[in-house]
Amino acid sequence: MIELSGVSKSFVLHNQGGAVIPVMAGAALSVAPGECVALVGNSGAGKSTLMRMIYGNYLAGAGSIRVGEVDVARAAPRDILTMRREVLGYVSQFLRVVPRVPTLDVVAEPVLAAGGTQEAAQARAKELLARLNVPERLWPLSPTTFSGGEQQRVNIARGFAHLFPAMLLDEPTASLDATNRGVVLELILEAKARGAAIVGIFHDAEARARVCDREVDVSAFTPERVA
Repeated sequence: MIELSGVSKSFVLHNQGGAVIPVMAGAALSVAPGECVALVGNSGAGKSTLMRMIYGNYLAGAGSIRVGEVDVARAAPRDILTMRREVLGYVSQFLRVVPRVPTLDVVAEPVLAAGGTQEAAQARAKELLARLNVPERLWPLSPTTFSGGEQQRVNIARGFAHLFPAMLLDEPTASLDATNRGVVLELILEAKARGAAIVGIFHDAEARARVCDREVDVSAFTPERVA
């Protein structure tokens, strides 16, 4: 479902005379339906960079990044947007939403974008917000006013609202209490059970051991190691 081959990435520092900083070379990864793979490695090894290339936020310098039928490294922007609506979900560490939009609508939006009905989208949003212990009195309010923990739970609910065939998870259990951490791990296991291919960054070793099938050390893809 997710296949990377020969992926490289460099950053150009335009404010420093166009200096080129190579950060990744020869990256390879294969994630099957129903499998969860953890990206590991020291800080700065490129875990987040690799995730952002899979999602299409960063353009790969070389190689192939296939998510389903789409090669993200070569796809047109409209095809990447379609992939994000229908195929690849991304739970980042931060909630980014339009101010004043009610929480219920924020969580329901991915279902609507993928072609679901208003009724189905609202029902799914209510189910997830309740599971993640977001008080019902907050659902009509904008999550931009919420605490950090409440925003994180809204972000997770939004990420799991549509049943994506593939998912990217960036520290989904960070800073959560034990109860909500357990709910998130259950959601990940349920996604695996229905066949979702998942790539994640989990600094929580216990969570990683519970939901991940294997680990890939991104440090192996640094240019020095590849050379």
